Amino acid sequence: MKTDSPVQSGSVTELTRRDAIRRAALLLGVAFSPSLVTRVVLAQEGFPGPASSTGLSPRELETASAVVERIIPRTDTPGAIDVGVPAFINAMCIGYLTKEEHDLIMDGLVEVEKRSVSSLGRSFSKLEAAEQDSLLRTIADEPQGRMNRFFRQMRELTILGYFTSEEVGKNVLHYNPVPGGFDACVPISEVGNVNWTR
Repeated sequence: MKTDSPVQSGSVTELTRRDAIRRAALLLGVAFSPSLVTRVVLAQEGFPGPASSTGLSPRELETASAVVERIIPRTDTPGAIDVGVPAFINAMCIGYLTKEEHDLIMDGLVEVEKRSVSSLGRSFSKLEAAEQDSLLRTIADEPQGRMNRFFRQMRELTILGYFTSEEVGKNVLHYNPVPGGFDACVPISEVGNVNWTR
């Protein structure tokens, strides 16, 4: 019997996670790069990635944390920092991004810090939220170029890290992998004294 089911050609877990990421993207109106989604799935499954690079320095991690918190700030739900997005981005930089993507993130974080100090006299992480938003908006609105690509990649990684985190899955999206409980061999008196097999 021939079937066109995509499940047969790959892992059921991988398909489910990819599908969940795509659905989150549709809800948020964000287009993710398919190769990035694949590498996130590989990272979650514990498979080795295509690269082995350096992680973020403490200064870069501080800047990255401030950037991701402005992308998904804490409200009545956890923010990006609360669910570990900076650590997720660091892990992606160490083992799962291509060299080009890795360098784009590293160079972009350095440039954000440089612009912050030169225009506002303080480190990006020390700016007020409105000042951080203004600087990031300027970068996002730049014509297509390296910093514009940096911002888009940071946004993708932030959203992927956020919506694939356990905290968000359990307490924000309320994902239940097996809906409803199953109790075998319960007394018939507990289910309304009705024998459904008659």
